[in-house]
Amino acid sequence: MSGKASREHFWMRVWLGRGLLAILLYPLSLLFRGITAFRRFAYQIGFFKSTKLPVPVIVVGNIFVGGTGKTPIVIWLTQILRKAGFTPGIISRGYGTSNSQPRSVDPGLSQASEVGDEPLLIAMRTQCPLTVCRKRVAAAQHLLAEHPEIDIIISDDGLQHYALARDIEILLFDGRGAGNQWMLPAGPLREPPSRRGDFTIINGHNYPAPNNPIYTDNMFLMQLKTDTAEQLANRRNVQPLSQIKGKITAAAGIGNPGRFFASLKNQHLSFEEMPLPDHYSFSENPFRNTSSGTILITEKDAVKCAQRPELIADERIWVVPASVEIDNHLLESKIVEKCHEYKTA
Repeated sequence: MSGKASREHFWMRVWLGRGLLAILLYPLSLLFRGITAFRRFAYQIGFFKSTKLPVPVIVVGNIFVGGTGKTPIVIWLTQILRKAGFTPGIISRGYGTSNSQPRSVDPGLSQASEVGDEPLLIAMRTQCPLTVCRKRVAAAQHLLAEHPEIDIIISDDGLQHYALARDIEILLFDGRGAGNQWMLPAGPLREPPSRRGDFTIINGHNYPAPNNPIYTDNMFLMQLKTDTAEQLANRRNVQPLSQIKGKITAAAGIGNPGRFFASLKNQHLSFEEMPLPDHYSFSENPFRNTSSGTILITEKDAVKCAQRPELIADERIWVVPASVEIDNHLLESKIVEKCHEYKTA
């Protein structure tokens, strides 16, 4: 495990309990909570300006730091909105990049180092217009200027980016729930666990109990379906995960690598785990000294690996695509219905 991955693992262990270090940091957590509350209130009363766009805006985000499954949900949303007759566009910050000006993402030409790994993956999977910029209002305005046919915008993350007015908020949690239920730096939360959106999606197998602070009546369960692998060097070469034999290494440079490993274990695979830092760049080849005959990676990591000649030439590397499965189809109809309300308002 790399140094950065070790630090991320350390803090996650701290944030999932209320041990001595979390308790010592709790006063700072209260200060952060006060600042966050003031900032949100300042936007609500108009002290800070919030820009309203001419089309409905859906924000997909979380209050838990790190990954909870936003990217697959953004892809899923794009699909259901198109099916319902909308023409969606997508905006994203482009994590790890320095895009102070709006930049369009080209699935065939853009580099992950320039636009971010998640936006590039979303653009590849959806073939949907996508703009990245640290300022999401600027990203959205650029997107609409370049593509006037767009009639709804999905914001990949940006739940706390209140400068952009939104019509629908979708909050995501995973099996970690709200952790120790404290805000940064004593806990993993950017906002209080009582923070509500229009819809809450749990990326996992179980609903939280009714007495859990993140529990709402408008809550849905999602799972990521992973049952096939595609060879990185030739994505048309597909095989079921159940047919992979021999020594396997599974690598994941995502916010919660354990979720990827758990999905593979559900396919009854035995493998060596290689957790990598979130948004790992692959400038260094982590597989150079790996003796495994098969290396399984996430789609998010694949967009960067495919741009490294040494990795694209490694026939041992296989990509595990993930698709969203929602336990209740009512979520789809509710989202579409709400979007139509704002579109005609």
